[in-house]
Amino acid sequence: MSYSVKELFLTLQGEGGQAGKAAVFCRFAGCNLWSGREEDRATAVCTFCDTDFVGMDGEGGGRFATAQDLADAVLAAWAGGERERLVVITGGEPLLQVDGPLIVALHRAGFAIAVETNGTIAAPDGLDWICVSPKAQAPLAQRSGQELKLVYPQQGVDPAGFEGLDFERFWLQPMDGPDREANTRAAIAYCLVHPRWRLSVQTHKYIGIA
Repeated sequence: MSYSVKELFLTLQGEGGQAGKAAVFCRFAGCNLWSGREEDRATAVCTFCDTDFVGMDGEGGGRFATAQDLADAVLAAWAGGERERLVVITGGEPLLQVDGPLIVALHRAGFAIAVETNGTIAAPDGLDWICVSPKAQAPLAQRSGQELKLVYPQQGVDPAGFEGLDFERFWLQPMDGPDREANTRAAIAYCLVHPRWRLSVQTHKYIGIA
């Protein structure tokens, strides 16, 4: 199969358990919870997404005919030598496209593979780091991984309902937007009295990197 990529670039991971690490970000186009068009946002399953995942016109983006072609592009974007290679596959919803051949090709190129998913699609075998960010009213198919990152607050979503799942880390990430300061205070207050949860801050937005 071919792969539709919105953008592909070298940066630092800005959030979660690998924050601060150099990584190639590979953002796939498309999502199963929102078309990405503003006129559809109000009726989408996820109404608060802050990412542009429509089309293939971003930095490094395009249609890659084979898994090897995409792995070669990821390797070309890496600047850190042969050690600690990390690719973060995100979206949109990356598990609409990530498959076995791509996982094999990226591992062959020496990369650990992290994926950031909404959890509505079960992850294929072979991924090294799974971050699930549940969305209200969306069924959760992927119920284990390295981290669960809940955007907070979401109407009708109680963080306690996720604590029985098989994740190594539980993060609350304040919802971005005009109420970010209030949402951050609310997330801090929740973490203070529910120490299973940690505060996740999108540091890339504060230091001005993608």
